[in-house]
Amino acid sequence: MMSDSAPIRILDASLNRAAEGLRVVEDYVRFVLDDRHLTEQFKQLRHDLAAAGSQLPLPERHAARDTRSDVGTTVSTPSEGTRREAWEVCIASLERVKQSLRSLEEFSKVSLPAVAAEFERLRYWLYTLEAAVGRTVDANERLGEARLYVLVDGCDSEAAFAALVDQLIAARVGVIQLRDKRLDDRELIARARQLVAACQTPSPHTPPISPDLARSGLAPTRSSPLVIINDRPDVAAIVGADGVHLGQDDMRVKDARAIVGPRQLIGVSTHSIEQARAAVLDGANYLGVGPTFPSQTKSFDAFPGLDFVQQVAAEIRLPAFAIGGITQQNVGEVAAAGLRRIAVASAVTAAPRPQAAAEALRTALHQ
Repeated sequence: MMSDSAPIRILDASLNRAAEGLRVVEDYVRFVLDDRHLTEQFKQLRHDLAAAGSQLPLPERHAARDTRSDVGTTVSTPSEGTRREAWEVCIASLERVKQSLRSLEEFSKVSLPAVAAEFERLRYWLYTLEAAVGRTVDANERLGEARLYVLVDGCDSEAAFAALVDQLIAARVGVIQLRDKRLDDRELIARARQLVAACQTPSPHTPPISPDLARSGLAPTRSSPLVIINDRPDVAAIVGADGVHLGQDDMRVKDARAIVGPRQLIGVSTHSIEQARAAVLDGANYLGVGPTFPSQTKSFDAFPGLDFVQQVAAEIRLPAFAIGGITQQNVGEVAAAGLRRIAVASAVTAAPRPQAAAEALRTALHQ
């Protein structure tokens, strides 16, 4: 039979584990990711936990605590003493916090029924934050050195489209987005398939990977551009593109995810820091940030400009591409504002030599 102090001991231990784990995660997000937005979210979660836990007075917790005779202090597994990297530390701490919050929720029903619902709320909010951290880590790995993102239309013919895409691949751009409102669905799918096929074909300039290197798991990551389809998750799914890009007036990330699947990238256009923060928590894998300057390809009533670029660079570590009117002449201003990923259209596609224009922008970004 459970003693009267047993539920309080459980709540005390779970509160300690949850608070300790949250501090570890907050330190990872703060010092490893350098993500101010998520750091603030975890700090608030930690403070909310402390507020809920304060309903169990410290004198009662201390009176029930008996660490010296706690049988659990000497129970451990070999894996608990090994962490290969900081991300594994964060993952382990997230798991510890989730389990602790569940224990708090259940055992508070015995001793603190008034706060059980609050522990449940904190647990669900942790799930959201955990996913945002995981996406940030994963997206930075997948997008890696993808600094230049080029938006293209379907051109006047398949041959012209193929020639443009070949130049972009040769220029080693990181991402190509197909955006064309003029094409009907059949033509759009045909161009999208053409683009995917071109970007999945190994470049003749890339040396073959030896079988031993391939088996080792140390082979270099894909060097060809990622393929993104604008606005149309259905088309992205049909052609096997790497992802879809959504505007603020398009379908929600959740709905697009149901169409493209769990591993496809979903980008979201953002025009304010509030929209950028929301996109991180809503499930975006990367952000479009802009418009930065007036653009030849799209009109806007207002321009958040470089101030918005600075805000995102200061707060958010999810990959973010500044977009809107960026050229070789002003790309340095974007980099100085804090973002070294850009998305362009006419600066490359309308240039007499698209490959040379793309290479010049890539060079400017890496300087």
